[in-house]
Amino acid sequence: MGEVCTVNEESIARAARIIKQGGVVVIPTDTVYGIACDPFNQQAIDRIYALKQRPRYKALQVIMADVDALDDLGLYLPAPLNRLAAAFLPGAFSPIAIAQDDCRLKTIRRESDGRATQGIRVPNSVLTLRILRATGPVAASSANRSGDESAQSIDEAVAAFGDQVDLYLDGGPTQGHVASTVVAADSTERDGISILREGVIPQAVVREALHINGGGLGA
Repeated sequence: MGEVCTVNEESIARAARIIKQGGVVVIPTDTVYGIACDPFNQQAIDRIYALKQRPRYKALQVIMADVDALDDLGLYLPAPLNRLAAAFLPGAFSPIAIAQDDCRLKTIRRESDGRATQGIRVPNSVLTLRILRATGPVAASSANRSGDESAQSIDEAVAAFGDQVDLYLDGGPTQGHVASTVVAADSTERDGISILREGVIPQAVVREALHINGGGLGA
């Protein structure tokens, strides 16, 4: 438990096995280190919440190697998030997808209006994408205790979780402690979007991209 391995073919294959078997792995992303598990395994998801001491109302993201995986997961990106995803993914951009009736993810959030939603991301990191191609989409959150600064090194992640994680994949230091920018579609808000968390990509850049890529909501 808690072994640290450099990212290579062997350790990636091992991480994929652990996740498939219901375990929990720490992986590098393009922003911060993340703690990840099978998004269809409720017990593994519960374990991440317990390790992070994370409030249950804060949903986990699903990160994947390619946005094309959305269909297989029973998710879709509503307008204008589909256009923003084309502009910013892969990257530090986390749009809130809508879950269809056949979605089996255990990470979806039930909104007050009855919709089921899911934050998704495709990291802009060759290393992370190699890992995700082996594991498939994973449920993930930053590798830190809730309220603490996000881990940008494997040492910081180990300091947070110790031997309570099954495997740590060491990909070297990440670019910083700042996480991705989380954006939802909202027809009542300016530009048809709501910035739920401003992260690496500034809000102004996100809004500017909407107008560059289609001249606003009507496009």
